[in-house]
Amino acid sequence: MAHRALSGLLLCGVAAVFLVLLQGAQSVYIQYQGFQVQLESVKKLNDLEGQWVPSPDLKTQRSQSSMCHYPSLPLDLQPICASGEADSIFQDLRTIAADDCELCVNVACTGCS
Repeated sequence: MAHRALSGLLLCGVAAVFLVLLQGAQSVYIQYQGFQVQLESVKKLNDLEGQWVPSPDLKTQRSQSSMCHYPSLPLDLQPICASGEADSIFQDLRTIAADDCELCVNVACTGCS
């Protein structure tokens, strides 16, 4: 009886891993200026921007905060921070993501249906 329970548990674990891999394979990607990022990561940029709280210690505040300062910036977006144009790239990615990327309306989007 313990053997059947162990087999069932193993089967459930294999199924869970398969579903995670399948979900990753069906992700929609945006390719822009040499960067390839997931659409879901770009959608998180708006959430991060909503969390921005200016520090009272800073003497000058930028009108648009750099996404690179957020510790919760998705991993696939972090290489953009090495670019000298990170803020404009993030803005462009948000614009592309808003153009029905899931439907492949924008040529920068891949992996969509």
